[in-house]
Amino acid sequence: MAANIASSFDAAALTYADKTVLIGDQRSYTWRDLDLKAGAVATFLQSIGILPGQRLAICLDDPLDIIIGVFGGLKAGCVVTPFNVRLKSEERDQVLSLLNPALVLDCIPESSEEFSAVNVDAEDPAIILFTSGSTGVPKGAVLSHRSVRIGLEMWCESSLAIETDDVVLSVLPLAHSYGLFGTVMAPLLMGACSVVLPRFGVEEVLSAIKSSQATIFCGVATMFRRMLDAGEVDRDALSSLRFTTSGAAPCPWELAESWQVATGVRIVRGYGMSELFRPVCYSPVDTVETAQSIGHAAKGVSLKIVDDHGNNLDGEQTGELWIKSGSCMTEYLDRPEDTELVMEAGWFKTGDLATISPEGLVSIVGRKKEVILRGGYTVAAGEVETVLNAHPDVSESAVISVPDRDLGEEICAFLVLKSETNPTAQDIIEFCKLQMAAYKYPRIINFVPDLPKGATGKVDKSKLTV
Repeated sequence: MAANIASSFDAAALTYADKTVLIGDQRSYTWRDLDLKAGAVATFLQSIGILPGQRLAICLDDPLDIIIGVFGGLKAGCVVTPFNVRLKSEERDQVLSLLNPALVLDCIPESSEEFSAVNVDAEDPAIILFTSGSTGVPKGAVLSHRSVRIGLEMWCESSLAIETDDVVLSVLPLAHSYGLFGTVMAPLLMGACSVVLPRFGVEEVLSAIKSSQATIFCGVATMFRRMLDAGEVDRDALSSLRFTTSGAAPCPWELAESWQVATGVRIVRGYGMSELFRPVCYSPVDTVETAQSIGHAAKGVSLKIVDDHGNNLDGEQTGELWIKSGSCMTEYLDRPEDTELVMEAGWFKTGDLATISPEGLVSIVGRKKEVILRGGYTVAAGEVETVLNAHPDVSESAVISVPDRDLGEEICAFLVLKSETNPTAQDIIEFCKLQMAAYKYPRIINFVPDLPKGATGKVDKSKLTV
């Protein structure tokens, strides 16, 4: 089997050539059409001297163009990074400076071209996805062609049990692992159809499920909550669904139950991240599920629970969840220290506190890392603090999460102001809005005279309360 993951898509394009496999707002593609459009991108890259192994930033607005750009870049052997269209220009520029791409692809050629995937080594990087860094600097998770291949197998088999006649509906960002791999690349690899909406809206999603006869809807907890809150759901409109999936943030059991009662459709829960794909999940065919668990190890994945010193614990004891999987990233781009912090002898240290039942079911009970899971997006507290500390009236800041019924968690900031200054909470929010994507800025602002600190001078966030 050829190492370049694009060769697998070349094979799918031959097998399902005349089948419509990608549907967007205004256009759709058969596998052959999609393959030819991606081939035109690869041909263009070669013509301007872009070589295999060079980095390619995919900065496009239309999700179908993003997909074409990703496939074309992979065909040419490039290392591709799709960008989130919601990023502010300052955020995009920061990621571009870290990525240092050979080219920013901001348009798709009009032509169509035959192009077979170039040869690369299985361990060569294929895709770099940027995650929120705990210090405020994004980190690029480098995924090899081997890890992408294994990760897609995980999605196709353990997570979604995709069938060729499935129609998968997605409204998820294609710059994130769940959206890119789970809702587009995995279905297309299996010859299934991916229907991609540019953004979430209750009526738009319900209408798209009905009109496309979608069999799988991939969403986040916030989406399911908003569809329920919008009023009685038309069961007939959802009758085509085999199941739905939730990811990117915890899906509370009460929400999963409420959704199934209201719709008759199950939410298949799971746990994943950019560095590992979806290594813990329920499968659509599982008959055993518990309220507190988010699933079991996917095929080929090993799990263990360790204490603060890395010693193995009994699975039913609480400790940090470590995961070993062939889908794991190679490294954080140009961040050897950060890579060393999370990797040990093939194990990835998730930073999540968990237990594992005798039946192998994993329950997440807390986090060691300072990240906030807001409406399906992962936001690093440090990233928000960096922006807040740049405000001319702010002396010091600390950011925490607070529970939110709709979003799961909301971003809450505590600020110490400089003397003689008196900004309002709205002033602070507007400042952040100018520099951060809409899902990142804090909605709750608290002004305090000082921040609680421990003996080492580090802020003790456990003492911060709203």
